[in-house]
This record gives sequence, C-alpha cells and structure tokens, in this order.
Amino acid sequence: MMRAFLALLLSLILGAAALAAPARDWTATVRAAPAGGYVIGNPAAKVKLVEYVSYTCPHCKHFGDESRATLDAMIRSGSTSVEIRNQIHDKVDFVAVILGRCIGAARFRRYHDAVYAAQDDWYAKAAAFDQTGEVAKLPSNNARAKAFADKSGLSAIALKAGLTQSELNRCFANETVIDAVARSAAVIPPMVDSTPAFEINGKLVLHVGWAELEPQLRAAGAK
Repeated sequence: MMRAFLALLLSLILGAAALAAPARDWTATVRAAPAGGYVIGNPAAKVKLVEYVSYTCPHCKHFGDESRATLDAMIRSGSTSVEIRNQIHDKVDFVAVILGRCIGAARFRRYHDAVYAAQDDWYAKAAAFDQTGEVAKLPSNNARAKAFADKSGLSAIALKAGLTQSELNRCFANETVIDAVARSAAVIPPMVDSTPAFEINGKLVLHVGWAELEPQLRAAGAK
C-alpha cells in the first residue's frame, strides 16, 4: 500500500513539474539564412514567412510597428518563422545591411529593431553628411561605407546592440562581407517591385499591409 502511495505521489510530482516547465520562446532563436539574411523562429515552423524589407523604407517601419506584437506571438508559439531578406534601395541602406551581417545572428534582432526605431534620425544624418561632399574625398569604398556608418549614427546603433568597436572596424575592412551583401541583394526576385513584400511558404505576396497579411498567415496555420 505504502509503495503504491509513494509511486502515485512521485507521478503527481513529476507531472506537476512537467506542467510547470516553461514553453520555449522561439523569438530568441535566430540563425543565418542561405540567402544572406536571418531566420527568426522555429526551424520546423509550419508557416515560413519571408519579409523583403529595406532599412530606408518608411512603409517597412510602419509594417514592423503594426505587426510586431502579433507576429512575435506567432513566432514565440513555434508555429511561424520569419526570414528577413534585405532589398537595398540606396548607399546608406547598403551600409545598414553590412552592419546587420557583421553583428551576427545572436545580436541581429536587437540591431534590426533599433535601426527601424531610429530610422528618421539616422537617415537625416546620413543625407546631411552626403551633402557635405566629404565622402567623395575618401580613398576607398570601404572607407566611404565606414564614414556613412559613423556619421549617420548606424555605428552607434550597432555598438549599442552588442557589436564591439574592433568588430565594427573589421566589418568595414572586410571586402568579403561587403561583396556578400552585394550578392545577396542581387538575388531578390524581379517581381518584388516594392517593400515590404512577402512570401508565405514560398508563395509571393505583394502590395499588402499587416491587415491583409495576418489573415493569410492564420489561414496557413500561424497561431
């Protein structure tokens, strides 16, 4: 009798422990994507969303602001992953993407969100620096990119997100990184004529905002 009671008690304790175990937060899982960007979420997610975005695109910032809470919940549940693919619109956008590659998967989300949060500020600073004509005096494309990063405030955003100063310096001295960013931008499908644009499980979805995209994600199985 006592043995049966102890076995029952043990099973109840173990069962309670299992119930109390916290669910995995998939928003913290970020990995490099073959196309050059990053994938946030469960690698085995039923719904695989691709976002084609530009860091200088105000519509992309607006989409992020509108979608963040609900889309993060979908990612957190494990039902949905999001791959960020950068469509590069101009030279300062190119610099922002370079920093995003150098910062690495673990720190990418902090950087990505911070870049959009401060978009108006750093873009205005970059435009003002460009108008001075100083960038044209610099000796190389690497030096020009680094100057745009520093003068716009993008370097400061990356440092705050966890990139070290030595990593930042190496980033713009590394032609391999810069060439890889250029190559990844070249593989954007020609049908993607504006940002943001999306794929849901490989199906291209164009010219929609969050209000139109959310029901399509739900229909595909996002929770």
